[in-house]
Amino acid sequence: MLHGGRRHDFHLLKQEFPPELPWFENCTIRVDSGYTGIVNSYPCKNVSIPHKKSKNKPLTNELKTTNKQLASERIFVEHSIAGLKRFRILSDRLRIHNFDLYDKILGVCAGLWNFNLAN
Repeated sequence: MLHGGRRHDFHLLKQEFPPELPWFENCTIRVDSGYTGIVNSYPCKNVSIPHKKSKNKPLTNELKTTNKQLASERIFVEHSIAGLKRFRILSDRLRIHNFDLYDKILGVCAGLWNFNLAN
């Protein structure tokens, strides 16, 4: 189901994957700073989340380097999402009521984007 930008990512994650079940128990997860409470809500093998500076305590150079490394790994995911959004099926309002058809269209778009990356 598509949601507008007004919903927080972590709230949507909890809606789709209830924290009571062990969804990510054996997984290594890389998330952005919008998922700050994921460590407390879900049991995970390993979680990579960027550090935030606080009002009175800036980040050290070591934490900044760690954040840059996480961002350099995550940029490939962000570019893939942007590539799919070029087909406008992820960014426009959903007007197809048949979710199976929507999944097939999304799969075709992902295949076309992967083909574009391979060439």
